[in-house]
Amino acid sequence: MEKGEKLYTHGKESPTGILITNLGTPDAPTSEALRKYLGEFLWDPRVVEIPRLAWWLMLKGLVLPFRPKRSAKNYLRIWDNEGSPLLLTAQKQAAALQAYFNDQYPGPVVSALGMRYGNPSIESALEKLREANVQRVLVFPLYPQYSAATTASTFDAVADVFKKWRKIPEMRMINHYHDDAAYIGALANSVREHWKRHGREGRLLMSFHGMPKRTLLAGDPYYCQCQKTARLIAERLEMADEEWFVSFQSRFGREEWLQPYTDKTLKAWAKEGVKRVDVISPGFSADCVETLEELDLENREVFIGSGGDEFFYIPALNERDDHIRALGELVLRHTQGWPGNDDGWDSERDAQRREKGRQLALKSGAES
Repeated sequence: MEKGEKLYTHGKESPTGILITNLGTPDAPTSEALRKYLGEFLWDPRVVEIPRLAWWLMLKGLVLPFRPKRSAKNYLRIWDNEGSPLLLTAQKQAAALQAYFNDQYPGPVVSALGMRYGNPSIESALEKLREANVQRVLVFPLYPQYSAATTASTFDAVADVFKKWRKIPEMRMINHYHDDAAYIGALANSVREHWKRHGREGRLLMSFHGMPKRTLLAGDPYYCQCQKTARLIAERLEMADEEWFVSFQSRFGREEWLQPYTDKTLKAWAKEGVKRVDVISPGFSADCVETLEELDLENREVFIGSGGDEFFYIPALNERDDHIRALGELVLRHTQGWPGNDDGWDSERDAQRREKGRQLALKSGAES
């Protein structure tokens, strides 16, 4: 293990460090790359909570010999010429956030992007921050709703890196922002902009990534936070109860997962005579295989194939200006009191900043 610090100099300027993370992506849409990626992802005990020996036998004998080939086909359907859609968007988000910090943060800030699985790794991102002599790190997983399988797993990965360091930095972590007003506002804006282009008809389905039902029973707040996010969006859009619905996608294995299921909901709606559905996925900060392939392609086929006429997928917030402002404001609030941002919490100043962001969002919506 690495015990010393390379070329450490006392008194060197120490900027605030922001570690921006997301789930991750394979390096290529190939069976070989997916086998490596899925092997890392599915072996995480936070992701699959099955006794290790039993799961190791299942993973090696049943999952990894077959699933990578099928998954590679799904990734190939949405892969960009420049690479993984999730990684490309994450890089744009990180660049936009750094620009926001340069403009809005009172002191120097260095940000770094790290993926929980795959590349660039969380370890490589933390090394970038250490090279910049960062002594305070805000860990910011871009998961609006908390889940042990995502947010807590990110903490595990960060802690594993810090175990190798002699001098660990002061650390804070944003572990959810499911009800943040600016985040909800950005989602509502994206729906309004869609309605302005395509009209407001049919139903709005808010589809979140699924989790095994036992995680809810064990105390994971994910399900409840998804419900609150959806309710707040509907309230912001002034929607009647019958106009919107919550569902869960991406099941794996045979056990019961959070319900209702997205695919079964769409199939039932089409058979009931619902002709149009608008779908948004508020749990994803960036479009990825679960939104671009599973939700927009597979579930579109389910709805249209079952008798529906129109299926619209409303993209994730990605690098939208109002999304970046919402994320940037979260960072400003969570780093209050640190050198460079140590002038204390000023509720009036924060309210003014929020109002400025709201006005810019409204102006953007009016001009779209």
